[in-house]
Amino acid sequence: MPYRANTDDFRFIFDNVVGFDQVAGTELFAEATPDMVSAILTEAGKMCEEVMAPVNRDGDLTPAVLENGVVRTSPGFAGAYQAIAEGGWIGMAADPEFGGMGLPLTLQTAVNDMMSAAALSLQLCPLMTQGQIEALEHHASDELKALYLPKLITGEWAGTMNLTEPQAGSDVGALSSKAEDNGDGTYAVTGQKIFISWGDNDITENVCHLVLARLPDGVPGTKGISLFLVPKYIPDADGNPGEANSLRVVSLEHKMGLHGSPTAVMSFEGARGWMIGEPHKGMAAMFTMMNNARLGVGVQGLGAGEGAYQKALEYAQERKQGRTPITDGTGMIIDFADVRRMLTTMKAELFAARSIALSVAVALDMGRATGDADWKSRAAFLTPICKAYGTETGINVSQMGIQVHGGMGFIEETGAAQYLRDVRVTAIYEGTNGIQAMDLVGRKLMDGGEAAFRLLEEIETQAEQARAQFPNMTEAVWSAAETLRETTEWMVAQEDMQDRFAGAVPFLMGWARVLGAHLHLKAAIAEGGKGPRTELARFHIKRLLPEHVGLMAQAQAGAAGLYALSVEDLAS
Repeated sequence: MPYRANTDDFRFIFDNVVGFDQVAGTELFAEATPDMVSAILTEAGKMCEEVMAPVNRDGDLTPAVLENGVVRTSPGFAGAYQAIAEGGWIGMAADPEFGGMGLPLTLQTAVNDMMSAAALSLQLCPLMTQGQIEALEHHASDELKALYLPKLITGEWAGTMNLTEPQAGSDVGALSSKAEDNGDGTYAVTGQKIFISWGDNDITENVCHLVLARLPDGVPGTKGISLFLVPKYIPDADGNPGEANSLRVVSLEHKMGLHGSPTAVMSFEGARGWMIGEPHKGMAAMFTMMNNARLGVGVQGLGAGEGAYQKALEYAQERKQGRTPITDGTGMIIDFADVRRMLTTMKAELFAARSIALSVAVALDMGRATGDADWKSRAAFLTPICKAYGTETGINVSQMGIQVHGGMGFIEETGAAQYLRDVRVTAIYEGTNGIQAMDLVGRKLMDGGEAAFRLLEEIETQAEQARAQFPNMTEAVWSAAETLRETTEWMVAQEDMQDRFAGAVPFLMGWARVLGAHLHLKAAIAEGGKGPRTELARFHIKRLLPEHVGLMAQAQAGAAGLYALSVEDLAS
């Protein structure tokens, strides 16, 4: 069974779980009617099934290579990318003034999910461009917008993000790249950047790099960093790629996975660049792209998990092994209890992660359409949960997918291992999941927990309203929300940030568990209490939600125990 786009799942979540009708009800997104949404999901799904999925394995077996200074992409990628670009899938949410569709980010997020399931290493290219489009829309001059946005939106040009340096990973403020004023409105950018996803390619006319660098008067740390747009080819008077800029790909990394995605070491050697935003305010401008990318990477994780789940399900339905343990069974391993446990866990986790991601997108759309601060704070609070839980779900589901395959999962021929190798990096890039958790207990609780408590109130209110219909499930969800409330109050009360950070990851995952149960419950309510979605909700709430108890206990354990063993003790 080849990849199948799960468009019906998106329609159900839109209509019954995340409140997409609120987005479509705004003046800004009034064109996102049910008919339009259905048509877009159908066409995007067809493109993912028929064009992207067939090249996924080629990207793994025949990686991108650097030949005589030119990056050669994997077989089939050029044609598949062309289909993505010509279909308008890159600029779905972009400003119509520059050729975008102006559609809700929620819809773009659903399409990115399907694209990630079909071919993650290829999907990373348009994802980076989408982030650059948003950054330029918010921070670039009108002249730069007019020149670059139309080409990025059509996919003729691709975008990248250049933050990391050999000595400056998560600590971006330690970068050494510099920029000097040329006196003509441009800057000479010099430095080396590493881990640049799709740093170059042979499938677009130009590659546009957003580069963080420091001006001569920039203070140390992140407050002294500026942002520059540095194209591979400098546009000529007609806006077409002109002379080559002073930059080059030094090498491509040999990676565990994502072989079809060229990850470059970039050298900027006095390259000509244009400032984006204000001097020394580069991190603020770059965070526009990074926040978009954190939602996108969370979706990459669960999208890859979807691909792994479908492959595992297919194998379980075809693999005969041993005597069937149930009456009138299929005779295949899908009849065995542990295989059913794994497959149902995979499906339940993916639904929860997908619903959380689309909830973030709805909040971002509503914040943009209404300007309401509550929607914006909701999106900000949910984003690190979406990124971390979405990627951990992708990793765990891909791991279980290999286990379902048994010994054949360890054999590369089946392709099961590719999903795990490809998705593993999503928990690392765009801010490691540990950093997402630190952000959640740090910046996202600077409001005293107001955004968190509003979400908890929603969860408990829904549980109360559905108590007569689902007494057992609603009691479990309500009680879990109360435990989470107590832990959130504990977090807010801690003045020592080390105590918060020590429990940050379990706190985040506890939030994911409770939010997932809440969203599953909404699905069961919408279904009317009978059917597969209700049974999936019951599975999640009975078998997965109880993990929140242990997670909340860890969240409140404090930092002292983590330092009880000395460095010498750890090494002995």
